[in-house]
Amino acid sequence: MPAIYKIPQSVLVVIYTPALDVLLIRRADAPDFWQSVTGSKDTLEETFGHTAVREVREETGIDCGPGTPLAAHLHDWQLENVYDIYPRWRHRYAPGVTRNTEHLFGLQVPAATPVRLCPREHTAYQWLPCLEAAAACFSPSNAEACLLLSKLVDPTVPA
Repeated sequence: MPAIYKIPQSVLVVIYTPALDVLLIRRADAPDFWQSVTGSKDTLEETFGHTAVREVREETGIDCGPGTPLAAHLHDWQLENVYDIYPRWRHRYAPGVTRNTEHLFGLQVPAATPVRLCPREHTAYQWLPCLEAAAACFSPSNAEACLLLSKLVDPTVPA
């Protein structure tokens, strides 16, 4: 059976409340690493939007799919990051694949939205103000997304 490799196209979904508190989840395979929801496409044909909905549901139990009350609150920020895949996870990709393209989304949820983690992927969660969340993220692109949150949510905020 041939090896199945991750597709180097992923999403980063910053989940936040109206007060701009950001949900961070701690990775099970790297307990010092806090992050927003992330995940790769399952197939090349899968849209980034579908990947975002699937990953949010898998990792947090929050359903923002079509027809749900949160569907209108998932926003494609029309931003992408291209970065080097961390060496510790490079074995998950085909030989020679060293870079990933990450597409950014935001999902606004009501305060006190319940979170149900997938224990094989994440072991804890916390809600932090966007500046504190940025400081807690292990990934520079995730930290930058947290810092950009207020600007992306309200374009009248100065950069």
